Amino acid sequence: MEPRRTPPEYFLEIFADTTTVRDVLKGVLNLIFFHRYFPSIRPTTFDVLDFTLPAINDVDLETLIDSRISSLVRQHSSSAPGTHEASGGTGTSGAGGVRGRIAVEFYEKKRRRSGIWFAGLAGKGEEEVCWEVWNLDVTIATPRTESERAKVRRAMENMLQKAALKILNVVNRDKDHIPPITTSDSNPFPYRIVLNPRTDGWQNRFGLY
Repeated sequence: MEPRRTPPEYFLEIFADTTTVRDVLKGVLNLIFFHRYFPSIRPTTFDVLDFTLPAINDVDLETLIDSRISSLVRQHSSSAPGTHEASGGTGTSGAGGVRGRIAVEFYEKKRRRSGIWFAGLAGKGEEEVCWEVWNLDVTIATPRTESERAKVRRAMENMLQKAALKILNVVNRDKDHIPPITTSDSNPFPYRIVLNPRTDGWQNRFGLY
């Protein structure tokens, strides 16, 4: 039996305050999908902080992104303030924060091989095989003073610039693992946006969301 290859995983550190986290995450997620969403789309732009990022005008994708971000924000709201430290070298440890993760997983549909029972089934005789994963490690800060807010603002801008450059470097550099398009489906590569995925390996997350 042909061994299942582990998909490449990329990690992004996302840092934002409670008033900006939705826009920051939408901007970063849209930038990823802009380079990995292959159906015919109408490109648009999204403004966040002092940056203008490319985005996708797709209602279903936007709804899914908003849903996952809202769940992450609710998770932050239910956490006791001040119980976590802001991380990522921002110099804002006094601002407090909470960590969560959003994973974006891209799949290809392949003919199901005998004995493969743990993959997500795309249809009769098909399975969905993951070929790329993006992990967004999110820290939400709650600055309490003007000084902290200024530090958080600078940290957010620096973080967003680094994240955008990393995404662009990856998509321009790593192309060999992208599967060929072998289907006439409008979206040849199904995707999932997972909140707080299990960390014991992508293989064990099939069927859990």
